[in-house]
Amino acid sequence: MNVAVVMGGYSDESVISLRSGQLILAQLDRNKYTPFEVHILPEGWHVLAEGVAYPIDKSDFSCVLKGQKIQFDVAVNTVHGTPGEDGHLQAYWELVNVPYTGCNFYQSALTFNKRDTLSVLSKFGIPKAKSVYVRKGEAISGAALVEELGLPFFVKPNQSGSSLGVSMVQSLNDLEKALAFAFAEDPEILIESYLKGTEVSVGVMRYRGEVTVLGITEIVSQNAFFDYEAKYQGKSEEITPARLDSATEQRVRETAKKVYEALGMNGFSRTDFIIMDGIPHFIEINTNPGLSPQSIFPQQAAFAQLAFGDLLDNEIQLALERKPIWSKL
Repeated sequence: MNVAVVMGGYSDESVISLRSGQLILAQLDRNKYTPFEVHILPEGWHVLAEGVAYPIDKSDFSCVLKGQKIQFDVAVNTVHGTPGEDGHLQAYWELVNVPYTGCNFYQSALTFNKRDTLSVLSKFGIPKAKSVYVRKGEAISGAALVEELGLPFFVKPNQSGSSLGVSMVQSLNDLEKALAFAFAEDPEILIESYLKGTEVSVGVMRYRGEVTVLGITEIVSQNAFFDYEAKYQGKSEEITPARLDSATEQRVRETAKKVYEALGMNGFSRTDFIIMDGIPHFIEINTNPGLSPQSIFPQQAAFAQLAFGDLLDNEIQLALERKPIWSKL
């Protein structure tokens, strides 16, 4: 089976995605699959083989490699951010009839949009921070924000990952800089109240027909919060399993499953919560979680004593079983 391991992307998360792709390439069973390293980057789409870049034919997502046309039986998607986590690639693969791992294009677009995700989850009674949605160019009153959200509060891009563009505002003197930082990533932002508690990240996937929690990881950041530096440059301690009492752990597991099912998820995911007074409050969900050696999801798979190669087999099987949207028309 020809497997396209798709990595890269058009955002600053592409560096992390390229690392994730290498882990997948290393874990795929060569007795079952013939993997191809596929890079999707602003400068072009190509298969990288023996140091040579072979262009992807976007009309059918194929490649001519050493004179032979390669058709991919399935795409393993590990593109973080746009276009692989926001629904664009998923919609494209639907149109050219290539099975792909992870959730479909609608769930990808929905969960990449923080405001819309919060709106859906509010119907299911999922606790969360207070938030204010702002478009670039709209008037923002710092005094009104403090009255509604208190201090400190967070300013974050509405559509971005890896904590890119996120700031904690300790006083209104920090607001202008925080707004510029977030708007540099996205013309829409969320301003959220600060939740003081224990931060955890929960790996959830559909494994052998069941929604399964792989593990709960406690995040102890050396910085003010779990920002890009803390995530990827060693400025945090990640403790798996999280140091929770049994009742709180059960609530976190149940809430993580509820979020996964409420959003109609499929494939790998990582959901972040802040636990306040024993209650998990939803922060965000990642539908293409990082899979580099520094990433949380592989740590949780190891904790669950599940071989990563088996998880990839499961993902590929789910992709092959899913019918494309157009087949239902």
